[in-house]
Amino acid sequence: MDTQPPGRLNGIYITPTGIGCRIGGDASALAHVNLIASCCQRLIANPNSCNASDINTQANNVLYTEGSTIDRFLEGSVNLKECRTYNKILCVVNKPMSIASQNAVNAARWTLGADITLLELDTPLQMDAFINSDGTAGGRLFGHHELVQQVEGLEFDILTVHTPINCPDEIANAYWSGAILVNPWGRVEALLSKFLSSALNKQAVHSPVEFLVDPIFDKILVKPSEAAEVISNTFSWCMHKGTHRAPTIDPDRNPRNLSNQDIDFLISPADCWGRPHDACLQNHIPILIVRENTTCFKDFKYPMVALESPKVIFVENYLEAAGILMAWNAGIDPRIIRL
Repeated sequence: MDTQPPGRLNGIYITPTGIGCRIGGDASALAHVNLIASCCQRLIANPNSCNASDINTQANNVLYTEGSTIDRFLEGSVNLKECRTYNKILCVVNKPMSIASQNAVNAARWTLGADITLLELDTPLQMDAFINSDGTAGGRLFGHHELVQQVEGLEFDILTVHTPINCPDEIANAYWSGAILVNPWGRVEALLSKFLSSALNKQAVHSPVEFLVDPIFDKILVKPSEAAEVISNTFSWCMHKGTHRAPTIDPDRNPRNLSNQDIDFLISPADCWGRPHDACLQNHIPILIVRENTTCFKDFKYPMVALESPKVIFVENYLEAAGILMAWNAGIDPRIIRL
């Protein structure tokens, strides 16, 4: 009898930013990520799924991978090289370098053993966050081209950015009070990470410097999914935990590294569809869509190709998704289990 151990699958878990995902749209979905990771050999997850400000409890087999890099990986334009030791991280900050950023980096050095170099930007990076008319998060960037010019000749594996995000007080207060359900900071961070990762061909992620002057942790009782953010000060430990041993981008697609042909499934929230979904269908990778993880797109319509494809599987929740993965691991058709 075949007694191979469970967890032979390689999968991808995504939580898109700036669209108000019910699970993972605030401060990560780490419990859900780790549940799915327990069913896999490897689980690639985007930072929005793992980042909880100064908290990141991702399982050891979770590969922290920037969102647009996941798109490129699934589309077959890059492979991912797994980290065997640790990455050389370059962390860039605006002038003058704050004590908060220095303490945050030292904390990551001390607790993770991370190799992190701090660098002041010659041109300040400005990030503006707002809410679009359709209810999604929006953003604008300034100084990002100069950032690339300053760092592109330096030696590092992964770039982290620790700078403020400008967001109107009325929008921030509406988010914390529950009047706005979409995290207003998410979209501009996604714009930055996509631009930098593509321009440098190296993973790049951002965490904000917020609430250091007027902390809100003892002023507002927020919902549990936001709590990690209001008890945090520098918001950066999560990204340094994720990038410490994250995979790096392999634009040459060395066959020894992970390719999209190694991926067995994608897990996605409901009410959204984009590049990763299209790439999975093109490569015959099953997509598990979790109905309870809705977005701000209340009247979302799936493309016909998604509704007609047997590779698109709708499940009610992440527990059901985990059950399907365990059935696959055991060589069982889940339809046999469902009566």
